[in-house]
Amino acid sequence: MSLSSVAASPVSPAATPPDLANAHFRHPVRVYWEDTDAGGIVFYGNYLKFMERARTEWLSSLGFEQEDMRQSGEGMFVVADTQMRFLKPARLDDRLTVTVTVSEVGRSSVAFQQDVWRGETLLTQGRVRIGWVQSKAGQDSLRPGRIPERILAVLPTPIQASGG
Repeated sequence: MSLSSVAASPVSPAATPPDLANAHFRHPVRVYWEDTDAGGIVFYGNYLKFMERARTEWLSSLGFEQEDMRQSGEGMFVVADTQMRFLKPARLDDRLTVTVTVSEVGRSSVAFQQDVWRGETLLTQGRVRIGWVQSKAGQDSLRPGRIPERILAVLPTPIQASGG
């Protein structure tokens, strides 16, 4: 899946539905054949991919590259929990907006409300919690850890989801 030509950006509240305008970040996605089933409707698992890409771009916009943090041994974020609610289907060639809204920040995890929009129509709602993990030198295992202060210091104030 490729991005549309519109760049991902922090959200500005210009004539958008409240949940879209209040998001911390939004990311454009165009639906391609590879994203759809035989009927041209987005396969449900691909919404998680869209959300993952939006969170990755959001972290990058804050100055954090996930591979750099992992390679340096600092640690990395992993998905710990997801919940999805599918309201309406996205289809081939749709141009979507995926939002990232921080809803909770803890010492070892961050929870997000992530929604997928087509224009002013809410298609999918998701809640994703990511946890911070670290690996021990020479071992393949991951262990929970505390999110580094340098990351916590720049995370936005959580916004509670309005439901939908």
